[in-house]
Amino acid sequence: MANNKIKGKVAIVTGASSGVGWETARLLAERGARVVLAARSVQPLERLEKLIRDLGAEALVVPTDVTQPDQVHHLVQAALSQWGQIDILFANAGQYVRSPIASLSPGVMEASLAVNFYGGLYPILDVLPSMLTRKSGHIVLNLTMDVKTPLPGDAPYVAAKSALSGLGDVLRQELHGSGIQVTAVYVGRIDTPMVAHMRFPSISAKMPPQQVARAILKSIERRPAEIILPAQANLLNIIHFISPSLAGWAARVFNLQGWID
Repeated sequence: MANNKIKGKVAIVTGASSGVGWETARLLAERGARVVLAARSVQPLERLEKLIRDLGAEALVVPTDVTQPDQVHHLVQAALSQWGQIDILFANAGQYVRSPIASLSPGVMEASLAVNFYGGLYPILDVLPSMLTRKSGHIVLNLTMDVKTPLPGDAPYVAAKSALSGLGDVLRQELHGSGIQVTAVYVGRIDTPMVAHMRFPSISAKMPPQQVARAILKSIERRPAEIILPAQANLLNIIHFISPSLAGWAARVFNLQGWID
């Protein structure tokens, strides 16, 4: 049965062509939301649209490169034209960009910022006017536990997602009392195509995207400031807060950065 908190809501999901974006869009549709599906790849979006329509829900496919502000603007306008409102933005699109800092080039950092920071910023800026007018809305940012406890080799990814995390924290404060909530989602390793070429120790095993999507759905229903999962990721976050050196030692001992196959 559709949840009353979600039924009839209009949700934009970026990065909806696979992984967490796909699963979250599907769960939102199951709860009765009208879902706007955004990603660069059209065919997976059309398959997801058919799945959603088979569930008896509504979906709109808008192929979008979130690094391009004009395409993001078109995405938001298409949602407003179709349904007249935007209740939920799940800024999920991202790319795992890695490089040791000693060999990091500006181009690699710029590429990471383009998708992992600006790919979240552009949709936020475009949905805000409508949400502020209606005094209602929920912005959900898919971040990473790397922001809380950075790992070797992840500098481009961490820098970009940290920028988005900081933006979200400020946005949450600025929107206090506006009727708009901001939720930051800090997640460990997820079993998606983004890290399919990597292996990780059992303490940092890849989570199924379905598990993450269910947690995100709960956050949309309950609207917390942030969620952290899994439990062991939160434990490392606590250790890092107490002693960054100890957290760094644990990351090295357990090889949390993983191995490339």
